[in-house]
Amino acid sequence: HYLMIANHPSAFEDIGVPALFDALSLAKIEVKDWFVVGKISAAAGTLYVQRESKESRKAATEEIIRHLDSGENIVLYPEGGCKGRRIFETFFYGAFDISIQTGVPIVPVFLQYEAQEDFEWAAGQTLVDKIMHFMRTKNNRVNYYVFDALNPAEFESKQQFMSYTHELYLKWQARYLD
Repeated sequence: HYLMIANHPSAFEDIGVPALFDALSLAKIEVKDWFVVGKISAAAGTLYVQRESKESRKAATEEIIRHLDSGENIVLYPEGGCKGRRIFETFFYGAFDISIQTGVPIVPVFLQYEAQEDFEWAAGQTLVDKIMHFMRTKNNRVNYYVFDALNPAEFESKQQFMSYTHELYLKWQARYLD
């Protein structure tokens, strides 16, 4: 039983991570309407959030906690969306707050696309552009580095938990991407 987090360099994670792990995913509400990906994500039981809405974020948090309390696993992307091949300057607190509230450990996963430039979602690209990049890549290997679970009881606050975990991701970035 876990709350998984992963970096989010591409759009592929929205279907790739839930396909490999027994976990429901949280995605922005717009994903629901995306060509192909939307249907796949809905069929996979994806939970959705309207990022700009405080009420929607609160409702999503409550729904995640209900799923965790019922024994299901959840995957979240603490960068808050696709931020490219580099780890974003900070993480949002949501996953860490939920982990502390529920006592459910966080399992960190670092994703590394060997052909980063083919999978990175760049500014101005449409979903169709991105799918075409996926299909034309000569190297479709994605490495999923799964690390030991982080126990929320070892942290005094969501801020400390987030900062510690963000530093781990920066170290993994230096190891796997540099």
